[in-house]
Amino acid sequence: MAARFIRKIASTPIGARNFASGGVKKVTLIPGDGIGPEISAAVQKIFAAAKVPIEWESVDVTPVRNPDGRFGIPQSAIDSVNRNQIGLKGPLMTPVGKGHRSLNLALRKEFDLYANVRPCRSLEGYKTLYDDVDVVTIRENTEGEYSGIEHEIVDGVVQSIKLITEEASMRVAEFAFQFAKSNGRKKVTAVHKANIMRMSDGLFLRCCRDTAKKHPEIKFEEKYLDTVCLNMVQDPSQYDVLVMPNLYGDILSDMCAGLIGGLGLTPSGNIGINGALFESVHGTAPDIAGKDLANPTALLLSACMMLRHMELNTHADKIQAACFETIKEGKYITGDLGGKGKCSEFTNAICEKIA
Repeated sequence: MAARFIRKIASTPIGARNFASGGVKKVTLIPGDGIGPEISAAVQKIFAAAKVPIEWESVDVTPVRNPDGRFGIPQSAIDSVNRNQIGLKGPLMTPVGKGHRSLNLALRKEFDLYANVRPCRSLEGYKTLYDDVDVVTIRENTEGEYSGIEHEIVDGVVQSIKLITEEASMRVAEFAFQFAKSNGRKKVTAVHKANIMRMSDGLFLRCCRDTAKKHPEIKFEEKYLDTVCLNMVQDPSQYDVLVMPNLYGDILSDMCAGLIGGLGLTPSGNIGINGALFESVHGTAPDIAGKDLANPTALLLSACMMLRHMELNTHADKIQAACFETIKEGKYITGDLGGKGKCSEFTNAICEKIA
């Protein structure tokens, strides 16, 4: 069931590009920081074992200082993603200090990756408190509280502006309903706090309502964020596809990941009009970097989402099945999953099942 789920969630009609016309496809690879290079190498090894017809174009996104004094993404990395229109990204660490902004946010903004898709479904063989989680969170990815509009009014008083626009709200709402239709989903829930933020969340909610009227075959409901959080930990089966503004999606998608075992098992895709970037959403884990202890599952499953976006479904199915079987066996699972396996052992076990 888990394999079927991830196969279906990645096939979205919005922002997709036809990569299935034959030949080798070039993909931008951002290895990332901390454990990023290790888990990226694991994915590359597994893809080689599966004979996936892609060529990796590895780029460095270490921030560079722009003429205005702010740090940004190197132009060479921007050019690579624009050229290939498809990418895979490991975890990134944003330096602490004035002038630095989140690299993850910068990438989403730079390429207008407006919809974040995060599936959470229970995996057979890895027991958690919840046995039948099957939820997809769809997060507006470009605005909200993460717009970066902040200033100090007077000493000790800082104002942060939440930006919600009709254009972005309509776009992600349409994505959510199209996603539900394309993947056999029955219900879309708009998550909001329009009872408090009547204008901003009210606008987002109105856009969801208007979009729902165009898709009567999909059940629509609206729920407060706090209510969804409460209900989710009581009975996650009552939700299907959830669509929400940026900050709420950041929080709720991580909470859903906790229901199935954590961020190390959760794939993620950022979809835009002209491209897509798939990523692991866990941290850089500098304490275990270079020790062959990292779990590459999240990045590998995100890479499988990427393959389905590229219409390379057969390769994605083969890799994903091998990954799930290795987890189910439990012999080489990594420490975060309760095992003693090394990253290399886990990777090799998957490769052996593919061969």
